[in-house]
Amino acid sequence: MSQNSTINRKTTELVMVIAAVAAVAFSIFQLWQSISAHLAAPVFRPVHLSWVLVLVFLTHPLFRPRTNAAVYLTGRVIDLALIMMTCWATLRIAKFDYDDISFLLDGLQPLDQLAGGVMLIALMEATRRTVGWVMVFIAVLFLSYAVFGDVLPASVASKGFSLEEIIRFHIFSTNGVYGAPLAIAAGVVFIFVLFGAFLQVSGAGQFFIDMAFAVAGKYRGGPAKASVIASAALGSISGSAIANTVTTGALTIPMMKKLGYKAEQAAGIEAAASTGGQIMPPVMGAGAFVMAQFTGIAYSDILLVSIAPAILYFMCTLLYVHLMACKLGLEGMSKTEQMRTVMAQGWHFLVPLVLITVLLLMSYSPVLVGVAGCVAILAAAMLRRSSRIGIKPILVGMREGALLALPISVACATAGIVVGVVGQTGIGLQFTQFLIAMSGGYLWSVLALVALAAVILGMGLPVTAAYIVLSIMAVPALMKFGVGLLAAHMVVFWLSQTSNVTPPIALAAFAGAGIANASPMKSAVQAFKLAQGFFLIPAMMAFSGLIFINNESIWHFVVSIIATVTLFVAFAGGIEGRLLKVLSLPERLILLVMALTVLFATDTIRLIAMLVVIVLTVINARHHILGNSQSS
Repeated sequence: MSQNSTINRKTTELVMVIAAVAAVAFSIFQLWQSISAHLAAPVFRPVHLSWVLVLVFLTHPLFRPRTNAAVYLTGRVIDLALIMMTCWATLRIAKFDYDDISFLLDGLQPLDQLAGGVMLIALMEATRRTVGWVMVFIAVLFLSYAVFGDVLPASVASKGFSLEEIIRFHIFSTNGVYGAPLAIAAGVVFIFVLFGAFLQVSGAGQFFIDMAFAVAGKYRGGPAKASVIASAALGSISGSAIANTVTTGALTIPMMKKLGYKAEQAAGIEAAASTGGQIMPPVMGAGAFVMAQFTGIAYSDILLVSIAPAILYFMCTLLYVHLMACKLGLEGMSKTEQMRTVMAQGWHFLVPLVLITVLLLMSYSPVLVGVAGCVAILAAAMLRRSSRIGIKPILVGMREGALLALPISVACATAGIVVGVVGQTGIGLQFTQFLIAMSGGYLWSVLALVALAAVILGMGLPVTAAYIVLSIMAVPALMKFGVGLLAAHMVVFWLSQTSNVTPPIALAAFAGAGIANASPMKSAVQAFKLAQGFFLIPAMMAFSGLIFINNESIWHFVVSIIATVTLFVAFAGGIEGRLLKVLSLPERLILLVMALTVLFATDTIRLIAMLVVIVLTVINARHHILGNSQSS
């Protein structure tokens, strides 16, 4: 081993030890703050972000360890300088006297302006390292608009703000960097990410995978169906579609390939299922908690209205998986573990999930519910000798939880800049008017534009950041067309998930392709087909009563569910060319036309289209049964 490699390796090992200690300390600090709420928001949020930035600079070095030792060490010195500058700036910001309103009249002191500028620069660099250039570009673009808005054409112009005003608004207030998105990331999201890390180190993750195989493994295409079920159970816990794909896919993808699925199909199935975990109650993706903050609607209410759409999404994915298995002539697994055996070994892992579900439905604070979940999962692990863990796995869970939360907090802090600029300049109203003008006055056109924007934003932004940016721009436009507040946010939240499975950049599908040794682009195409629910269900949310609110008709809600299922069957049959039996070309065309009719038509015509789909399905089933009886 060369001297350069030895120096870089030893330096990296030392830094990783420091980072591990800092990450564990960060988790302990977060738990303490969640229980005590000792620090006020103007202090807690800067301290949280500072800790996040320090960990980013420790774990994401400026130069990779494989570079020349002198270059690598120079990068580490720059990282250390960034850490020291971040800590100094945070100290000034946290100690800032907000009771002295003279800063509103006379402006910030030079050192405070410098501290704010340092924080913005450090945040942009951390964003570049963890999220990518696209998020940095969007933030800089919005900040530039705030500064130079007065020189733009009148149709998009705004008042030009000075640099001091920008720093004062975005750093020395709770409107920009330290606004609502970071508040959610620093509070409830961090705690639930930590809960997910504890679930993994305790062995609960494997229990959910085993349970999924026990439920579905013996049926046609069993490993694929088990992948969908396991991803539904684990997806929301992991906090990341990519992490979920890697975790469950490491087991399910090889088994799907062994059964007979093509490599691209196995990767696509896992990616579509894992992405769906982000919309599965009780603990959905971070964006759901942001939604509660933005809308002022209790998380328990958001949880309840999300149950039916989430189940429908996985029904849609399972339908495609089943049709794939039928086309390939696949059977189930020859041997699966009995459900009672799996439950006997791991039933205690269900206790924390039941607990947090009940507490969330009872409208307890999500932060305290997350803390209760963390305690419950560790206590549950101690109930059985086979799952009992010591202090080391707990520390590993704390470390992993803190590290998993880094990109979420960084993305939310940067997204806060976008939210702040929209509020400071009023550009959101102009964007809403632009969307309405581009749509031609049609709701379906607005939905198509929002879906396109979600895919484009998702190519460079994490799901939560994409939702934040899109919600402040697109929700008002949807509401102009009569879509309710909660339904509009749910539409945007769902569409924001699509970037993980939509070519040309589908990160969850690419992760699955890596495990399956498959073509990334072909895997993305398969994932896109399997994840059609991410496009169809938001459309039904906008055009029907799929988002059920207490004062609405239960009958309208039930009909919307039936219509959505009919829509899935029609699209799946038309695209795959079969239901129970192979479909003729005219039958496929009729199903596709009826699918579009169910999606966009009025209630009366929609019912007629549903009846046509049901009749065609019954005829197809009858031919299948007759064919089987004749062959036997």
